[in-house]
Amino acid sequence: MPAQVRKTLLHIEETFIEGGKVATTPLKLIAAIAIIKNPWANQGFVEDLRPGILDCAPGLGAQLTKMIIDAAGGGDQVEAYGKAAIVGLNGEVEHASGIIHTLRFGNHFREAVDAKSYLSFTNIRGGANTALQIPLMDKNDAGRRSHYLTIHLSIPDAPSADEIVVALGASIGGRPHHRIGDRYQDLQEMGHDLDNPAAV
Repeated sequence: MPAQVRKTLLHIEETFIEGGKVATTPLKLIAAIAIIKNPWANQGFVEDLRPGILDCAPGLGAQLTKMIIDAAGGGDQVEAYGKAAIVGLNGEVEHASGIIHTLRFGNHFREAVDAKSYLSFTNIRGGANTALQIPLMDKNDAGRRSHYLTIHLSIPDAPSADEIVVALGASIGGRPHHRIGDRYQDLQEMGHDLDNPAAV
């Protein structure tokens, strides 16, 4: 059966001033979150997670992606992205991983924003109000450090012991006043051949 969704949340934050200085372009962070019944709850150790994954992941990926795209004003607006899951205390980290680490979940998001990078992630176990951290990186350039970001929030009543919090995150823009260079600058300074992928 499809995921049993208890509720969804849409989290939007905008940063206008960072380090006491006004941001030329405000940073917008968006998280789309679903709290679902753990499909493997109260079953003991489940050897084959695939049926539950196939039931839940595709619909959740589509639903959360739509929430992000609607809030962003289109997939072309999204610059960085990521995903996360927290399984309740009666579940396994493997349950959280099972939902988000399948192409049937993540490809909805990748295709909607026309991305090339992999979706950075966290997957942990915890109780209600556990901090949800969604790591982001540039959707097309994993070495672009300005877009190494983290959406950080918590949900007072989730996850319950038999639930999973599932989330997608996105940014419009990078860190205001970013000034630490990128990965390629480091590699070049360290003598790596940037034209040879095997060297980096």
